[in-house]
Amino acid sequence: MSDILLQLAQVLEARKEADPDTSYVASLHEKGLNKILEKVGEECTETLIAAKDAETSGETRALVSETADLWFHSMVMLSRLGLGPQDVLDELASRFDLSGLEEKASRNR
Repeated sequence: MSDILLQLAQVLEARKEADPDTSYVASLHEKGLNKILEKVGEECTETLIAAKDAETSGETRALVSETADLWFHSMVMLSRLGLGPQDVLDELASRFDLSGLEEKASRNR
């Protein structure tokens, strides 16, 4: 796993129990899963808009920034539910040597 993802996962776990007045992550956890999911949805929308803008302008800086925000808030969500980036990476690894169409069809079984 990327050292950055591992470091971020460790920081997110530590901040779960921090003071919500001094930690953004702790404040999200204090507000509950619905607030965390709201942030994931917000960042997802902003990422989609940045991708559309990047396609027309050729400028990708905002897209990278918004994707980082989306990944961050997705990791907060995973942490809230007792998961981490390794769980997602393991799932991706399990899909190697399986076509995308086969993987999608296997979900319907």
